[in-house]
Amino acid sequence: MSKYFHSLSQTPHRLKSRMLATWTPDQEVNQVRLRSGADMKRKLRWFDLVSLGVGGMLGVGVFVTTGPVARDISGPAVFISYMIAGFSALLSSLCYTEFSVNVPVAGGAFSYLRVTFGEFIGYFGGVNILLEYVLSNAAVARSFTEYMCTAIGVSDPNAWRVKVIGLAKGYNELDFPAVVLVLLLTLCLCHSTKESSMLNLVMTVFHIIFFGFVIIAGFCHDDGVKALVEPRGLTPYGARGVVNGAAVVYFSYIGYDTVSTLAEEIQNPSFSLPVGIIGSVSVVSVLYCLMSLVLCVMVPYNEISKSASYAVAFRRIGWGWAGNVVGAGASLGIVASLLVAMLGQARYLCVIGRARLVPSWLAKVHPSTGTPLNATLFLGICTATIALFTDLEIVMELISLGTLCVFYLVANALLYRKYTLTGQNAPVHTLSFLALLSSFSLAFSLWWKLNKPWWGLTLFIAIAIAVTAFFQYHTWSISSTVSKNLLRPSCPSKWSVPFMPWPAAASVFLNVFLTTTLKTLSFQRFAIWTCLVTMFYVLYGVHRTYEAEEMGRVDVVEIQVTSTRVQPDKFDNVQMAIP
Repeated sequence: MSKYFHSLSQTPHRLKSRMLATWTPDQEVNQVRLRSGADMKRKLRWFDLVSLGVGGMLGVGVFVTTGPVARDISGPAVFISYMIAGFSALLSSLCYTEFSVNVPVAGGAFSYLRVTFGEFIGYFGGVNILLEYVLSNAAVARSFTEYMCTAIGVSDPNAWRVKVIGLAKGYNELDFPAVVLVLLLTLCLCHSTKESSMLNLVMTVFHIIFFGFVIIAGFCHDDGVKALVEPRGLTPYGARGVVNGAAVVYFSYIGYDTVSTLAEEIQNPSFSLPVGIIGSVSVVSVLYCLMSLVLCVMVPYNEISKSASYAVAFRRIGWGWAGNVVGAGASLGIVASLLVAMLGQARYLCVIGRARLVPSWLAKVHPSTGTPLNATLFLGICTATIALFTDLEIVMELISLGTLCVFYLVANALLYRKYTLTGQNAPVHTLSFLALLSSFSLAFSLWWKLNKPWWGLTLFIAIAIAVTAFFQYHTWSISSTVSKNLLRPSCPSKWSVPFMPWPAAASVFLNVFLTTTLKTLSFQRFAIWTCLVTMFYVLYGVHRTYEAEEMGRVDVVEIQVTSTRVQPDKFDNVQMAIP
C-alpha cells in the first residue's frame, strides 16, 4: 500500500508523461503484440470476414430495434431511418478500413486512437467499445428468449422469464435462458476462432435465406400499401422522428467493427479487410431497409409489438405458422450475431491488457487454441450477469451513444493521421479544421434539436462545407509545394479512403448530428460511465502503463548489454518478465 500511495503522489507527473504518449504502427504490430505470449493463428479469409460482419449485424438490429422504433419514434418511415444510419455506418466503415489495413492488430478503435491521439483517448475509445459490446450482447441475448418462445408457439414472449417482486422495473425479470446461451457461446469461442467462424458462416447462410423468406412473404400481404400509410401517413412523427429513429437504429450496425479486431487472424489483410468491412456493411444496409419496410407493410405502425415484432406481425395477419418460422430464424440470427460480437469484445480487451491499462492477465493468448482465453471468459461472465436482469430499453440509447462517440473519434483520428502524421500539414492546421468542423456540426445539430428556423440549418451546413473545401485546398497546396521541392514525399498507404477529406468529414458531421438526437437520460448515464472509467485510469491505468514502459526501457538496455551471455530460453524468460 505504501508503494501504491507513493505512485498516487506522482499522478500529475505520470499523467503528463502518459496521457498523450503514442506508439508507432510498427511498435503496435510487433513489440506490443509480443506481450500476449503466443500469436493468434492466421486462419481467416475474406469470405469469413464478410460472413462474420453480416452475421454480427443482422441478428442484432432488425429483430431488436425495428419494432420499438417503428412504433414510437419513426413510424412507417423507419426504413428511411435505416438508410440514414446505414450511410453513416458506411462512412465510418471506410475510416475503419484504412486504419485496419495500415495498423493490422486486434485492438480496433483502441489501437487506431492510441497511435494517433495518445494513450488516454485510445483508452477512452476502447472502454466505450467494450461497454457497447457487453450491453448490446446482453440485450440481444434477452431477445433470443423472446423469439424462442414464439418459435415453439408460446404467446407470451416473457413466459420463460422469472419475475422478481421488489426489484425496479426494467431489472425485475430474470432471464436464465439468455445466461445459458451466453455461457455456451463463451466456451465455444475459448476453443477456436476458425471453428467459431465456420459455425457462424453456416448460420449466416441460413439466416440470409430466412431473410429472403420474410421479405417475400411480407410483400405478398394483400393490404400492404394500406398498412403502410395508415393511420397517419408515412411519417406520423415528422422528419424529426425519422432522424431521431436513425440515431436509435444505429445500434443495429454494431458488429462490422468486429471484423477489424480480427486483423491478427487474417490471411492477406490488405485485401481481405476492405472486402470484409465494406462488403458486410453494404449487404446489411440493403437487408435492413427491406426488412423494416416489410414490417410496416404487414401491420400498421401503431399495432407493432415491441417484443418479437416480426413473429407477432405474421400472427396478426393470420399466418401463425410463419410466426413460428420467424421465431426460429430470428433465434438463429441472434445466436450468430452474439457469436461475432463476443468474438470481437475479447480481442479489444486483450489489446487493452497488452497496453497494461487493465490487468495484464487479460492479454494472455492460450498457446494451443490461439485465443484470448482470459478476456473471453471474463467478458462472457460480465455479459451473462447483465443479461440476467437488464431490459433492452434501459441500455439501447446508451449503446448507440457510446458507438457514435467512438466512430466520431475514429473519423477525427483518420483525418489527423492522414494529413499530419503521414502528410505535410502542421498539427495546428489539422486540429483547427477538426475543431471548426465539430463546432459547426454541433451548432447545426442543436439548431435542429431546438426546432429553430430552417435558414440556420442551411447556414451551418454551408459553413461546414466551406471549411472542408478550404482545408482540402490548403492541403493540396502544401502537397504540391513539397512535391516540387522534393521534400518529405508522402508514402501512399496500402488502402486509402477515396475522395478524402470528404467521407471522413461527413462521418464526423453525421456522428455529431445523430448523437444530439438521443435523450437526455442517455447522456446522464454516459457521463456517469465516463467519470468511472476516468477514475480507473487515474487510479490504476496510468500508473501501470508508466511503470511498464519505464521498466520496459530498462530491460531492453540490459538485454542489449548482456545479449552475448544470455541463452535463448533465458532471453525468452527475460522478455516475458517485462510488465
